[in-house]
Amino acid sequence: MTERITSSSGPDAPNRTADDTDRARAQLYALLGALLLRAPDAAMLARLSGLQGAPTPLGLAQIALAEAAAGTGAAAVQREYFDLFIGVGRGELVPYASYYLTGFLNERPLARLRGDLDRLGLARAAGHRDPEDHVGTLFEIMSGFASGAFPATAAEERAFFLNHLALWAPRFLADLETAGKARFYRAVGRLGALYMEIEAEAFAMDS
Repeated sequence: MTERITSSSGPDAPNRTADDTDRARAQLYALLGALLLRAPDAAMLARLSGLQGAPTPLGLAQIALAEAAAGTGAAAVQREYFDLFIGVGRGELVPYASYYLTGFLNERPLARLRGDLDRLGLARAAGHRDPEDHVGTLFEIMSGFASGAFPATAAEERAFFLNHLALWAPRFLADLETAGKARFYRAVGRLGALYMEIEAEAFAMDS
């Protein structure tokens, strides 16, 4: 679970009981969030190399991620992460909603996100100064909704996805999949892009 966002909602806040599907969703969102917020260390790469998947597009993307993890090392992934997302001055990609939607950081998409987080009883955790609209943080929030760790109704979760991820995260993940400096992270981009499609279809069915 994310340490970047905390919940201040009381015990009477709306919530759902997570079923097996929601628990699987929470795990995949948490995995994507972790990989996009920081480069995996050697222990995490070892765990990722053991991922398995069914013969479905998403399962094959999980297998591809396992193969990518098995074929690299922590030092190489650290350099790749730096080149992609940090860089000298700026990385190849800027993983923030405001940038993808407006071309600038800390713009209206971030303000709208903060307003929705406040209504949901969520706030940036102490010690974290980076903007909350980082794609990894948004994935970790979705993980919290799916697991029940963050109180929210199904309608609130759907609205959060549509308002803060659906408008830009698929494009970012597609860009990650084809980024010039991406090696390991191509597999992360592919898995994330496929999962965004699945989630968008599921939320559309709920409308």
